[in-house]
Amino acid sequence: MSTVIPPGPTFQALVQTFFTSYLIDQRAVSPRTVTTYRDAFTLLLEHAERTLGKAPASLALADIDETLILSFLDDLETRRGNAVRTRNARLAAIRSFLQFATHRDVANLATMTAALSVPMKRFERPIVGFLSREQMFAVLDLPGKDWLATRDRLLLHLLYNSGARVSELVSIRVDDIVTDDGACVRLLGKGRKRRTVPLWKNTAKRVRAWLALEGAPTGEGPLLPTRQGAFMTRANAAQRLAIAVKHATERRPELAMLTISPHTIRHTTAMHLLQSGVDISVIALWLGHESPATTHHYVEADLAMKERALARLEAPEHPSYRYRPPDSLIGFLRAL
Repeated sequence: MSTVIPPGPTFQALVQTFFTSYLIDQRAVSPRTVTTYRDAFTLLLEHAERTLGKAPASLALADIDETLILSFLDDLETRRGNAVRTRNARLAAIRSFLQFATHRDVANLATMTAALSVPMKRFERPIVGFLSREQMFAVLDLPGKDWLATRDRLLLHLLYNSGARVSELVSIRVDDIVTDDGACVRLLGKGRKRRTVPLWKNTAKRVRAWLALEGAPTGEGPLLPTRQGAFMTRANAAQRLAIAVKHATERRPELAMLTISPHTIRHTTAMHLLQSGVDISVIALWLGHESPATTHHYVEADLAMKERALARLEAPEHPSYRYRPPDSLIGFLRAL
């Protein structure tokens, strides 16, 4: 007598349980992770609707098969112009859901196993881009004396001082910063890991002046608020940096040829620390890297350091020999 496998939960119920119960209650992932997974699923469901002609609420788990996932990933790269890293991040979100679903819907186990076999795409790690000290100082020298310019200068100085990810920067609250003895800022990084980064005297002075302004943020409020008092978004920070770079090109025209994002400033902080002789393990802690191995690519990017290292190594002194082609007859015999 054959065993009848009862039907599993609907796809809609699985997605809702995955986000509300599994990710938030059981795994306690960060809000940023929830947002990343949410965006991945929104794009996947929109692609499924275009491809299969089914509304998201009417999809079945069996529809999320290997073919659909591969076409979705191809669409990310071709139509949306996403980089391989973004493609892999979207795939990681889908994989996490499928692994969750395998324990709750045995009937579609074969389909999900095939879908889980879709591999991450390999890619060449680009050499990190960073600014010279002169270029960085030009970006920091943002003109203006109004409230917006004062906030933006503090944003830029904190970004360069801390080497923070832009998501970490815009999440800083007033309570996260110390401006007295032992001035520092506390950052909440990936995996909800907190780290403390020291502040230069100049940065601490700017923070004190900012908090002394009339109507300045306090307590649990954002250190770098919008005009409405809300937390800035990553897009806000990138836009303000772009304005500062535009002003800086008047002094450093070469900046107009570069693509400069908040992450470029993070790379710049790391490179300047490295060039100043700071140990790579300390830089890893500064940036919140899981391992110093992640930080090692900054060494690869600094050509000047390599040239200095080569200068310390004496070239071997061997006599120069003149090349003599082999005898044609001997060459013929050896080829037999």
